[in-house]
Amino acid sequence: VQLQASGGGLVRAGGSLKLSCVASGGIFSNNGVGWFRQSPGKEREFVAAIDWRGGNTDYTDSVKGRFTISRDRPKGTVYLQMNKLKPEDTAVYYCAAARSSGVTTSTRGYHYWGQGTEVTVSS
Repeated sequence: VQLQASGGGLVRAGGSLKLSCVASGGIFSNNGVGWFRQSPGKEREFVAAIDWRGGNTDYTDSVKGRFTISRDRPKGTVYLQMNKLKPEDTAVYYCAAARSSGVTTSTRGYHYWGQGTEVTVSS
């Protein structure tokens, strides 16, 4: 099983990026998927999650109204649309496949992780 995250880059504050996460092995078929991020010196934190069908989502408070998680099940891909980016959004973003089919906000609820994609927001 492999998860491949992409779409990171350098953007100015107020700009947008769209991250993608593609999984092999059908791991996304019946599992929830989450996005996490980690900044230097900080713990990995929850950003957004979506259930296996895409009907339920959850976000950390700091990104509500700015980020949108979605999934294309036939393509086995999960997206994170990030708008109105702020310098504090700067981090390495990781996608992960949950152990369950629902929405999970804890890192302990995930068992497969992508390699991360770096997002840098300049002020």
